[in-house]
Amino acid sequence: MVHVLGSRVLLRPTDPERSRVFYGEKLGLSVYREFGTGDHRGVVYFLGGGFLEVAGRCETPPSPALKLWLQVADVTAAHEELVTAGVEVRRPPVKEPWGLIEMWIADPDGTEIVLVEVPADHPLRYRPGI
Repeated sequence: MVHVLGSRVLLRPTDPERSRVFYGEKLGLSVYREFGTGDHRGVVYFLGGGFLEVAGRCETPPSPALKLWLQVADVTAAHEELVTAGVEVRRPPVKEPWGLIEMWIADPDGTEIVLVEVPADHPLRYRPGI
């Protein structure tokens, strides 16, 4: 069996600097690690229990099948912060039938990002009897 010690999502944007501005400044993700210089500069951001590495370059945007799911404490506050930062909101916060509150945005290459708030009474956070 493979014994996984860590993991990260690798993102190869069409415009690395534009994507670093988006993830680092507009979304405000904290930097875990930076490496390289110039066109070969890469940044690894914290994503809660994981990491997002924005490095390299690709001539075509990532597949629309790629989505990022980011849990936040307060999606309404995140909505206000992102609108103020000039991030286009594709769908404002909505409570879904499955009980999560979701908001949808996209990075500069169109990669969809779902910001999710898990309410205190949702089964992901609350299990009676445990």
